[in-house]
Amino acid sequence: MNRLPANFLWGNSVSSMQTEGAWNEGGKGMSVYDIREPREFASDWKVATDSYHRYPEDFDLMKDLGMNCYRFQIAWSRVCPTGDGDFNDEGIAFYDRFINDLIARGIEPMICLYHFDMPLALAETYNGFTDRRVMEAFIRYGQKMIDCFGDRVKWWLTFNEQNLYHMPDAFLISGYMRGDRTLRELYQIQHHVMMAHVHLTRYLHDSQPAALMGGMLAHQLVYPATCKPQDVFCAQQYDEFTNQNLLRVYAGEGYSPEVLAVVEREGFTDIYQPADLALLTTTKCDYLAFSYYASRTLDSDAIPAGTAVNNYLTYGMKDNPFLKATEWNWQIDPLGFRTIITRYYNDWRLPVFPIENGIGVIEAWDGVNPIEDDYRIDYHRDHINAMKAAIFEDGAEVIGYLGWGLIDILSSQGDMRKRYGVVYVNRDNHDLKDLKRVPKKSYAWLKQAIHSNGEEM
Repeated sequence: MNRLPANFLWGNSVSSMQTEGAWNEGGKGMSVYDIREPREFASDWKVATDSYHRYPEDFDLMKDLGMNCYRFQIAWSRVCPTGDGDFNDEGIAFYDRFINDLIARGIEPMICLYHFDMPLALAETYNGFTDRRVMEAFIRYGQKMIDCFGDRVKWWLTFNEQNLYHMPDAFLISGYMRGDRTLRELYQIQHHVMMAHVHLTRYLHDSQPAALMGGMLAHQLVYPATCKPQDVFCAQQYDEFTNQNLLRVYAGEGYSPEVLAVVEREGFTDIYQPADLALLTTTKCDYLAFSYYASRTLDSDAIPAGTAVNNYLTYGMKDNPFLKATEWNWQIDPLGFRTIITRYYNDWRLPVFPIENGIGVIEAWDGVNPIEDDYRIDYHRDHINAMKAAIFEDGAEVIGYLGWGLIDILSSQGDMRKRYGVVYVNRDNHDLKDLKRVPKKSYAWLKQAIHSNGEEM
């Protein structure tokens, strides 16, 4: 009988700004999120789910579920208030306790170094990752974190969903504060982010040989809208620029020739220093990580002539008539999950680690009864079974399965209505209530699934 390995990792993933709160405690500096104003369907980020103070309770729930891995983010401005210069001992001590408390519960920590929350001082002074000086500051910060925690933390990531820096979202997540959002600036951002990743991969391997660095994508699984050759070609182009180009670097091959041809044609070659390109081909990740929630479909007819490939989906995204969708129109596609895992392992022969997967739904608690979220059970069951098919039928090597925010957290847009968790957190966008943690129906299902190592679902 096919069984997952005994050391298979089950757990969940979060970011600091969506969970921690304590925005002005413990010597933390300001990040770009701390100045964002609340809106009708978005909270501010000052309290989040208060995990800075309440994380032991969340860790106990994770341990009860049987989780043995937790991917979290270190808030750059909590450990280095201005993003560069002096480090904050109190912030480092917080993460030291945090990591030790995970390990004490048998939960392996996975550290992500950046998840969109640029220190405000760097954003205001240098316009974020458009400037190499921010790349250099990030490398210094990352090296310090590796020095502090590399003796206890095996699993590392530099950037959450790194291919977002190759897409229009880059201007929202890179500390970009001013400018015209030009294609040149996009290529500056994506290259500086990649070079920071490569330098820190090299540093981790040199200083902590037992630790592992992953490369992570928000994998863009995009189907052509029809079998018309132009639809197929545009979908393949988009895949190359937003997925394969990064995977090639993670596998030690350097950037895609197709992408570098655009760099040459657009006159961007001065961004790419020769030493950079040489380093890219001498550094390789240890595993390939990705987030996946939904697939998309691309209609080439809707893409204006002359559109940069990075921007195709802005114009050409189309609903897939063969898939159901969530309230947020994210189309549910478990087979796509299998497709990604299988292709990663076929193409690159590196272990694969899906580290975000889940369904966001508007939910309300009546104050008494557990939320009946059978749709969440169905979603995770279908995706775990698709992963198992990739392993047992397609021969892929998979490290583990991490859901996204399996204790409710703010969404990436700050919207508490969009809930992913098997545990309800009792707060709304503008009413913090008591922040009580309340297991949903899916909690018991997930507990059984994890404790049986995926056998009983």
